[in-house]
Amino acid sequence: MTENTDFRVALIAGGMAGTSVDVILFPLDTVKTRLQSQHGFIKSGGFRGIYSGLFSAALGSAPTAALFFCTYESTKHIMKSFVKPEYETISHMTGASIGELAACLLRVPVEVVKQRAQTTHATSSIQALRNTLASEGVIGLYRGFLVTVVREIPFSFIQFPLWEFYKKSWKKKQNRPVNAWQSAVCGALAGGISAGLTTPLDVAKTRIMLAQKGSKIAGGNVFTALKHVCHEKGFQGLYAGVIPRIMWISVGGAIFLGVYEKACIELSKVIGSNS
Repeated sequence: MTENTDFRVALIAGGMAGTSVDVILFPLDTVKTRLQSQHGFIKSGGFRGIYSGLFSAALGSAPTAALFFCTYESTKHIMKSFVKPEYETISHMTGASIGELAACLLRVPVEVVKQRAQTTHATSSIQALRNTLASEGVIGLYRGFLVTVVREIPFSFIQFPLWEFYKKSWKKKQNRPVNAWQSAVCGALAGGISAGLTTPLDVAKTRIMLAQKGSKIAGGNVFTALKHVCHEKGFQGLYAGVIPRIMWISVGGAIFLGVYEKACIELSKVIGSNS
């Protein structure tokens, strides 16, 4: 991938990457969500209806990922003019953080609908959306917005600088740019590390989104949710679903960033030749 990724390339490649990973790994995401649910894995559906909520995830993944990468690449490009090369990690962290903040405007409503479909028997994405709007209005779709931002920014703050660092190190070792499969390996390593470290925030986000309206947890306070989980299930409860989360994000990171890298390379050739 070139150092300065074209906006159009980032838009299309990001959409392709987001859709690929969300559709392919949806069953793992469902298992992780049900493990984190207050009602437990079995009562939340077990292995039944493992694709419940797929429609909302597929519909929202492309624009969410596209928005993230456009913001990420644009921020890196802007900061390049006043951040020295030796401090480029600051650009990666800033770009990832701002990108996640922008993406959460789309991601949170999708997550709310998806997770409620995943943990409610015989509920489709459309039904989950209707139920949420009927009981809580549009604001209900943004339940857990703050905790999602609190989860996503630290995650990307770790993942993307690691991804860029691994790619840069690999590039230096082989004396040529990394290709798509190498970027995918770097993405898997960066994603797995980030996933493990931020699992408690993911548990808090799941609990807040699935909490009954009017309950203390539904208020959206991250620390309240974490305290409740610890009181209910002990410290280990903060890491509920950590294995499928690490698996999902490691494989997802490989697909997501591998597809993004490959798409950027191929799209840059097409767009570059037509410019």
